[in-house]
Amino acid sequence: MTLFDSPRPHAPLPQRIARPSPWMLITLLAALAGTALSAAFAVFTGVALHGVIDGDSGFLTAPQAELHSALSLYEKAGRFQGGAYLACAVVFLFWFLGMRRATGPLAPDRFRHGTGWAIGSWFIPIAHFWLPYRIAFDMWGAVSPLPSGGQAYRAPLWPVNLWWGLFVSNVLFSRYAAMRFDTADNLTELRDAVRLYLVCDSLEILAAGAAVFFAVRLTAMRDRKITQGPYLATV
Repeated sequence: MTLFDSPRPHAPLPQRIARPSPWMLITLLAALAGTALSAAFAVFTGVALHGVIDGDSGFLTAPQAELHSALSLYEKAGRFQGGAYLACAVVFLFWFLGMRRATGPLAPDRFRHGTGWAIGSWFIPIAHFWLPYRIAFDMWGAVSPLPSGGQAYRAPLWPVNLWWGLFVSNVLFSRYAAMRFDTADNLTELRDAVRLYLVCDSLEILAAGAAVFFAVRLTAMRDRKITQGPYLATV
């Protein structure tokens, strides 16, 4: 038995299934693009700040005016990045809830949690590192076509795993980098914290790209299942 097989027969899809507005996906993609661009700007300012600290003059003799200017720009980039991230998080939550509602009728027996968990799961300490992934996993299974003609079939899960792995890695690494940055009391520690943030910002760009692919692929699979039926098309 494969991951998306079931010992019980599956009921046919409902005759009419409401589709979420395409503008929600478009808004999400724009928000993810904004997040990636803000992270790229943070990388740019971080590289500039690192260059000032690690310049020819050495750690302890970095020009104060140049250092202050680079640090001020870096902090502004961080605030801009935080705002873009927060806006994207709000949009993503609404999209995630909408997709949970939209995919539920396709395979109600696939879901372990109710619709409200698509929002609530993100706000439970510790569990938020796992529960949203389970919901995304169930949505992916719901939109995956069923095997037909005795064929074994397993929808590839790597888009879900890639997105979630990059997202969690960025969250955890960012917390560590923020702690190092806040406690830095000399230029050497500041330089090391900036290096950590460069890794975090790069992960954020990759996570945003993976989220775009996940969202687009999930939507396309759902639409295909509605228009072509629940079973895997055969040649």
